[in-house]
Amino acid sequence: MVWNRPQLIKAAVALAAASMVMTACSSGSSAPSTPSVSVNPSSTAISATGVQPSLVGMHVEGVEAGAWPSAPFGALRLWDNGTAWSQIELEPGVYKWDNLEGALENAQAKGMNDVLMVLGTTPEWNAKKISPDDYPQPGAASAPKDLKAWDAWVTEVATRYKGRITSYQIWNEANLKNFWNGTPEEMAELTKRAYDIIKKIDPEALVVSASPSTRLTASFTKFFPAYLKALAAKDWPVDVIGFHTYPAADGDPVARGALIQATRDALTAAGAPADIPLWDTELNYGLAGPGANLPKQEITGAKAAGWIVRTYIDDLRYDVARSYWYIWTQKPYDLLGIQAYPGSDGEQGFFALQNWVFGANFDGCTENGDAVTCNFSKDGESWIVAWAQKGEVPFTAPAGTKLVCDPLANCQESQEGAAITLTEVPLRVYLQ
Repeated sequence: MVWNRPQLIKAAVALAAASMVMTACSSGSSAPSTPSVSVNPSSTAISATGVQPSLVGMHVEGVEAGAWPSAPFGALRLWDNGTAWSQIELEPGVYKWDNLEGALENAQAKGMNDVLMVLGTTPEWNAKKISPDDYPQPGAASAPKDLKAWDAWVTEVATRYKGRITSYQIWNEANLKNFWNGTPEEMAELTKRAYDIIKKIDPEALVVSASPSTRLTASFTKFFPAYLKALAAKDWPVDVIGFHTYPAADGDPVARGALIQATRDALTAAGAPADIPLWDTELNYGLAGPGANLPKQEITGAKAAGWIVRTYIDDLRYDVARSYWYIWTQKPYDLLGIQAYPGSDGEQGFFALQNWVFGANFDGCTENGDAVTCNFSKDGESWIVAWAQKGEVPFTAPAGTKLVCDPLANCQESQEGAAITLTEVPLRVYLQ
């Protein structure tokens, strides 16, 4: 995603009215205490059999300068932090490591040891084609003139940061011309060369494919199948398939699910290994477009927190191993539909995930019309998370129901048989 400096906007923090409508609530039992919240999940003991915090990845504005989210997350992606190839190797063989060192030192100090670095973009001195629209600077979207320079860059990074960078992504949104104007086959060649170098130097590091943006159907269809075909011809030199699922401006988590399915369909058609993990390496909602007739949407309140919760539970439903939220900032960032900064509604969505999902056993989901119910258990306790895919759906509280909470920690006592109206904001139903 192209980085534009944040502009101040007014943050809406009120709970969306009618996000939860319940009747027949019990008043005879006391509510259980709210689970405690830890700012840094990487320092919290999580059972190896439960959902790991690495499900929730994050981009962090200013991580290279010491910024760190208050919201919990378990994996960091370095992008828009001045850590791309074109921003480090400013002339052949001369490296400016300051931002990358700063980001890694900051992550290590915070207990974060799961770091994904994007290896592209091309320095101007090695670009075949230079365009003023390239991101983050002219020439950055070009295929390298000299592939030996790419090899040298990958060798330098993998050697210097062995054991500190745990995964490497080849390129960002390679189906978009301002990020990559080479061919899918050239990208596959970069992928294979990087894979061979990284595995020789640091066999434990993971190699993640170049990520296409799925929201632009034409460019996705033009690039991704051809890239996959070229990877297949090279015997799949990747450990993970990356992709991005920003829905259209008016899209929701259901629309995101369709983008995940489109990615899976392309992988199936290409004969990709059935067990290869999928990482959604960048996402948000409400971004303007595609086209001029879809303005940016502001998503606030319980809806913002709830969509974040649904995003990551959907990852469990659809077998997406992790997703990296774009982006944690220190103040509102006008590009984005859901904000994540200190005190934002989005922040509360990540705290809800920590309490509702991290460390729990995921016991599957069921769909009944537009109602989705997902089952979790931990330490002898069980609960469901339920929502409506669209509109409002009547729901009857199951046996054992004692408390119902929304992602902003607004709770009401309840009981078996209570009539609950599900909306697009998920609810956690605590069971006896």
